[in-house]
Amino acid sequence: MSTAPNGGVDRSHAPSIAPKLTFAALHAAILAVCAYLAFALPWPDATRAALLFAAAALYFVRHLITLFVLLKRNVAFSEALGLAAFMALFEIGFLLLGAGALSGTATPLGPLDALAIAMILVGSYLNTGSEMQRHRWKKHAAHKGQCYTQGLFAHSMHINYFGDTVLFSGWALLTASWLAAPIPLFITAGFVFFHIPGLDTYLAQRYGDTFKAYAARTAKFVPYLY
Repeated sequence: MSTAPNGGVDRSHAPSIAPKLTFAALHAAILAVCAYLAFALPWPDATRAALLFAAAALYFVRHLITLFVLLKRNVAFSEALGLAAFMALFEIGFLLLGAGALSGTATPLGPLDALAIAMILVGSYLNTGSEMQRHRWKKHAAHKGQCYTQGLFAHSMHINYFGDTVLFSGWALLTASWLAAPIPLFITAGFVFFHIPGLDTYLAQRYGDTFKAYAARTAKFVPYLY
């Protein structure tokens, strides 16, 4: 397997135990800060703060599954530290916005919040669920070295990335603040213009005609649309 970075990451296989443990510990610390902010301090919108903490807790559990079950590639300390800083920005920032730290008021829960929670749950399933499907398939010796095109990945080549776009859009919506909008926009742009092109190049080199046939019949990002 090539050791050249593709889409901003090194796709060579490595256990990377120390960076992964560091990443997990930093994320746990971020979640602890979120818990303190949500439940130990008085906020104008304590209910929304609790819901945003729940979203952060779900994301933390998914992150642990990704790090220690699904992720086989090399993880550098620089990646762990950089992503942990970004997680601190949006997890703590989302909670503060939703709690009313800037507005000073509470926004009553309504239909948009129900939609936001549904998006968080569906997006989480699309990402981690699709990755678990691929993980189980790859464990079979008969599938070694083959390109996975089944399950949720039959509907979108990068359904996992699309899932995170849905998740972060719902998470931002749950804050009830337009100031959260740049985060899902930034993440989606990163997927579409940076990570996906680099990953497609890597997959085309690794799987050749099999991947080209898969790409020809399958949406790249949004199922059945793009």
